[in-house]
Amino acid sequence: MKTVAIVYWQEDDGMWLGHLQNHPDYLTQGETLAELKDNLTDLSRELGAGWIPKLKTVEELVIP
Repeated sequence: MKTVAIVYWQEDDGMWLGHLQNHPDYLTQGETLAELKDNLTDLSRELGAGWIPKLKTVEELVIP
């Protein structure tokens, strides 16, 4: 089991939107928070399996 940071919010229409913190370009949504988290789990698996081409990633760079 692994842990990933997520960012999410609820829109005015009640839908939940979110993304994995290290992959902000890949948004997903759900009618409930639980559905959004399921979709984020699926997205994480797809990213890890290499199923999404031209993967963009955000990470910190340490500059000495």
